[in-house]
Amino acid sequence: MLGSRNPRRYRRAFTSALAVFAALIAGTAVQAATAPTAAAATPHRILFDNSKAETAGNADWIIGTSQPDPLAQDATPSAETDWTGALSAWGVALQKTGDYSLKTLPSGNTITYGTSAALDLQNFDTFVLPEPNVLLSAAEKTAVMRFVQNGGGLFLVSDHTGADRNNDGYDAVEVINDLMSNNSVDSTDPFGFSVDTLSVSTDNPRAITDSTNPVLNGSFGKVTGSIIRSGTTVTLKPADNPAVKGLVYRTGYSGNTGAFFATSTFGSGRVAVWGDSSPIDDGTGQSGNTLYDGWNDTAGTNAALALNATEWLSGGTGGGGGGGGTCTAAQLIANPGFESGSTSWSASSGVITTDSGEAARTGSYKAWLSGYGSAHTDTLSQSVAVPSGCSAATFSFYLHIDTAETTTSTSYDTLKVQVLNSGGSVLATLATYSNLNAASGYAQRSFNLGAYAGQTVTLKFTGTEGSQLQTSFVIDDTALNVS
Repeated sequence: MLGSRNPRRYRRAFTSALAVFAALIAGTAVQAATAPTAAAATPHRILFDNSKAETAGNADWIIGTSQPDPLAQDATPSAETDWTGALSAWGVALQKTGDYSLKTLPSGNTITYGTSAALDLQNFDTFVLPEPNVLLSAAEKTAVMRFVQNGGGLFLVSDHTGADRNNDGYDAVEVINDLMSNNSVDSTDPFGFSVDTLSVSTDNPRAITDSTNPVLNGSFGKVTGSIIRSGTTVTLKPADNPAVKGLVYRTGYSGNTGAFFATSTFGSGRVAVWGDSSPIDDGTGQSGNTLYDGWNDTAGTNAALALNATEWLSGGTGGGGGGGGTCTAAQLIANPGFESGSTSWSASSGVITTDSGEAARTGSYKAWLSGYGSAHTDTLSQSVAVPSGCSAATFSFYLHIDTAETTTSTSYDTLKVQVLNSGGSVLATLATYSNLNAASGYAQRSFNLGAYAGQTVTLKFTGTEGSQLQTSFVIDDTALNVS
């Protein structure tokens, strides 16, 4: 509801304002007497690699061009083309469930485990290496192996031998085998399989019969088979690791040879390997790449296989490799309901206010961004340290959006919710709201910040208004709960 905060604010007809104001006060009174909605469970945290030439040549093995956070391109994707990348269908399918938090390790970054970096493996449950084309360094191999050993999930996707897309002398077969056979943690065939030096032109591998296997019978559907469109297989070595299991086999093969999709365990973690990248290719991506829609190829149930495997990998013990340290459950944002005025917050003039034009959800103060009916930008921010030892970190706030805009299709006024590093660079855009999201009353919004454990970050709101017709973004009762 919009009221007369001060002469700069856009005013509606008095009778209309009075009616809406009364409705909001009634609604707020009910909400104030009700316990806040519990924050959603911490989603599974998935990190897709793009540091090993995954987009070299004609490849495009990324969930989105917005990195590290694909939500910056589209915060509510509904179709694979809402994100740009040949793996966008995979990413969007996970995102739409509401149970996954996805990030990409961008080109130029290093794979780490046990550091304070936001994209460190200890902050994730599963790490996806989709056809890597660059050998991992010794330190990176140690990081990956420790991550799995301590409870992380590792998803390896190979391709046929000779698929050296960046011409550095190494293909995915060699990169994956080198990880398993030349690392400082365990080089004695730790996962119980090796990738075959083969180039199988085409085949439609079939799944084994196992009605209890969670990968073949997961929540994303039943797996009946997959496809090879220039790929390879793996050889199983159960004598080295009895947990290894072939789930999908090349035509005419079974047992320890010709496995096209296999799973295993190592330490407290889980591993999956796929012999070709064609099944995860959704046929859409960046311009200039040669892509093939294997994701929707009816010769296989590739989407179900990828998604069920991700689900299984993310259910490993240890919450993503069990980041070190201890954690004391707490709420970390200072002055969360603004009842001490601007204390602990940095805000544009007039944002933190008791102005009666918009009601606070609780107490007297709230943060009121925009609402001027003219070109204007307001900001609100606070820096907070996210403990490294906490497995859950949920940022939440209550938001009310009121607008005089009448459009049902155009976002004229926006509110961005972002995470910034200590240098002021944007690490992620958690969400973007607009006049199209206007509704009566307050609604709680929640986001997982587990990826920033061990860092001091700035949580920032930016309200941007167009040249006419106001939109008010009103925030109250913020929180960052860790446990």
